[in-house]
Amino acid sequence: MRTSGIRLTFAFLCLTVWAAEPRFEFWPGATYDPRVPTHKQVLGYEPGERITHYAGLRQYLEALASATGRVRIFEYGTTWEGRKLFYAVVASEANLRRLEEIRTAYQRLADPRRTPESEARKLMASLPALVCLANGVHGNEISGPDAALLVAYHLLAARNDSLVDQIRDRVVLLLIPSQNPDGRERFISHFEQTVGAHPDENPAAAEHIEPWPGGRGNHYLFDLNRDWLPLTQPEIRSLVAELRRWYPLVFVDLHEMGSDSTYYFAPEADPFNPHITREQREALQWFGRNNARWFDRFGFDYFTREVYDAFYPGYGASWPTYYGAIAMTYEQASARGLRMRRSDDRVFHFRDTVRQQFVSSISTLETAAREREKLLDLFYRFRRTAIEEGSKEPIREYILPRRGDTSAVDKLAAVLAEHGIEIKRALAPFRNGDREFPAGSYVISLAQPAKRLIRNLLDPNVPMDEKFIKEQERRRRKKLPDEIYDVTAWSLPLAYNVEAVAVAQESQGKFEVANPQRVPPGTVDNPKAQVAFLVPWGTQAAARLLTAALQEKLNILSSDKPFTLNGRKYPAGTLIFKVKDNPAGLAETMARLARQSGADVFGTDSGWVEEGVNFGSRYVVRMRAPAIALAWDRPVSSTSAGWARFVLEREYNYPVTIVRTQTLAMADLSRFHVVILPDQGLGDGYSQVLGANGIRRLREWVSSGGTLIGIAGAVGFLADSRTGLLPVAQEYLARPGETARRPEAPKPEAAKPEAAAEPRVPGKLLTSEEDYLKEIQPERELPDRTLGVMVRARLDADHWITAGLGDTVVAMVTGRAIYSPIKLDRGVNAAVFLGPDQLLASGYLWEENRKQLAYKPLLIVAREGRGYVIAFTADPNFRAAMDGLNVLFLNAVFRTPPRTRAAGLAEE
Repeated sequence: MRTSGIRLTFAFLCLTVWAAEPRFEFWPGATYDPRVPTHKQVLGYEPGERITHYAGLRQYLEALASATGRVRIFEYGTTWEGRKLFYAVVASEANLRRLEEIRTAYQRLADPRRTPESEARKLMASLPALVCLANGVHGNEISGPDAALLVAYHLLAARNDSLVDQIRDRVVLLLIPSQNPDGRERFISHFEQTVGAHPDENPAAAEHIEPWPGGRGNHYLFDLNRDWLPLTQPEIRSLVAELRRWYPLVFVDLHEMGSDSTYYFAPEADPFNPHITREQREALQWFGRNNARWFDRFGFDYFTREVYDAFYPGYGASWPTYYGAIAMTYEQASARGLRMRRSDDRVFHFRDTVRQQFVSSISTLETAAREREKLLDLFYRFRRTAIEEGSKEPIREYILPRRGDTSAVDKLAAVLAEHGIEIKRALAPFRNGDREFPAGSYVISLAQPAKRLIRNLLDPNVPMDEKFIKEQERRRRKKLPDEIYDVTAWSLPLAYNVEAVAVAQESQGKFEVANPQRVPPGTVDNPKAQVAFLVPWGTQAAARLLTAALQEKLNILSSDKPFTLNGRKYPAGTLIFKVKDNPAGLAETMARLARQSGADVFGTDSGWVEEGVNFGSRYVVRMRAPAIALAWDRPVSSTSAGWARFVLEREYNYPVTIVRTQTLAMADLSRFHVVILPDQGLGDGYSQVLGANGIRRLREWVSSGGTLIGIAGAVGFLADSRTGLLPVAQEYLARPGETARRPEAPKPEAAKPEAAAEPRVPGKLLTSEEDYLKEIQPERELPDRTLGVMVRARLDADHWITAGLGDTVVAMVTGRAIYSPIKLDRGVNAAVFLGPDQLLASGYLWEENRKQLAYKPLLIVAREGRGYVIAFTADPNFRAAMDGLNVLFLNAVFRTPPRTRAAGLAEE
């Protein structure tokens, strides 16, 4: 859509409230070349006067490209909603002419093994500094994208400006106006629908309050600023690939924050990730000091070293650090519209936020121009020293053995390759030390430029600074909030539930350079089988084959118990496709499904098993294609809902009906076999939204044979005594010497007699600091917030919901909720956290939480009439990054409906 259309549809809404004022100067005193088209000439309004649609961002940058010859537009991906992702390269005419030469030179600098230092110095002498300014990763953070247009215009049009001349000569800018166009358009659509004839500065005005799910996330409601490690979304996956083509020396992720704040820029707050080098931390000071100089000059308020830390490596402002860049977050107080009144009654305008983002961007480019030589040297030395450290440190290699869920191993190797990590594949079995590894295993040497990123992704734990931890414990004792910004664990092998073996010596054997695929094709053994085709369960590939086969309406059996046939052992959950039960051409269908899914299929000419259950056993169930409803809208956590939908729809290609939560209270639930309740967000809970009648109808549907799956906060709703769907309870904090107590259901308050004017209590002597600290503790409270830790849980191998899995899984635990186990006569605790000394797999966990979480349930299965209630106390789809829980979640979705006695529910 062209912006002329945008202009016509929106013009009547946004009357220019500043029309009578003198022209607003974004950079006071600047003069501009009239040959360069202005914002108003192209888009019809001044910068900051309106919020520019995504199409308008491109229209203006294309106009600049046409008029000046100093801008080039590159596309790098497509969003789920079909919008093209793009960036603009802004450079001098000379640098734009040799752009490919510059890019190639950076690739040479990126590998010191191919480019000795003498050659690197020659390259550095003539190379400009590549800088990437990335805006709007959260769609409702609106000022950065509009500021990006102003940055481009200023660099192209400013005249008689030595600062701009220096930037033009010494910097090539990669300008990403919006990383999340789908979310941005969602926000703008809401704003345009609610703004009146005059923008309303009242923070309670509808134009500032976004309806669920808001514009922050992308189409699947992911926080894209948390996707830089798992690489699940096209917006980030394609951006990572593009950054690896260029390796910009400086990467700035421009954000917005709460309206009552000011402006934040680097240096970051503690803790810092230990794999960030001393030189990188020093370089942050260059940029922070220069930003402060300009902000002081213009009278802008700002802060540094607070809130936004540099520990988690999966932010946009973190990931580039580990290829050798200086990566930073900038945060601007948001107007969330065109005007906003702060709580101190000061009013600020959207144009003010645009200006501050613009000034910080120009300041950053100035610093990069001034420190060009140092930045190039830092980049080269970062990658050279990574190789040197990797060849000397105790861990020389990581090996990913190709066993267990081999499809998860393959996917992990492919994701690592997408991060730019060099990988070898074993062509034959080999040994390293006293360990044996099968053919197909992946070997990752640490002696490579990506060594520090490898340690971040594959180490089981990345420690936080001890001084910082002590300070958080001190704050916690005083009931002050902790200062940990995000999760404290992220190890990809743990998330995938696969082995990653650290070894101290280089592997010897036959290897090839690997270019792994996320889904390599599977094969069919004995494609002319006469009796059945078998697919061993427990892998992502087998799950992909199941969902595809169900949609092709094949008849599928699945065994609840393991068996041995033709000398091969098959795990519980194995899929059985009997030739006689399925249409002609089953062999060709299975070969196609194997190629597409990556699953290995084994044909058999006999149904005789040597050990275990036969195909006709009562422990073999017929699978069905369940109709799935996913609760959507308030009170659902938008991210949790998006994760679940994405995993089912995109990772496993199975359709899901999203149903607004209020609609669940009145919908014909008999059309569904499975209803999924994601985590609850802030505000009203499921009880308030569904109401008593909706809860009653949901309970009746389950009793009639439905499968109800509650995730994380939704478990609290299921466990509420007023809901009556799950006989467990959330626990209060257990103090030393006492067992955990269950919170009591709220009771109506009886009328109280009028209190005495001066209530008194018996006196008590406090004889020590210990007595005092004990006296001021609350009588009753929930456990402290868990900070995002990876925790091990033991599986009940006798239960069908754990079919195909090993002894343990790893879950990401966040929040304050710990639930009591279900009693044996009411259900099964199918996954239980390990003991206090074994449960923590990665991250930092408060001592009290570690002890109380031990032996508590991760997964509960309860029978309710003809149906089932299934509760995951931690979200199995967290950020769609916990691949090791995929099969467990899919078991709940697909293996439960076949064993319900579904009276009156939809039949496929």
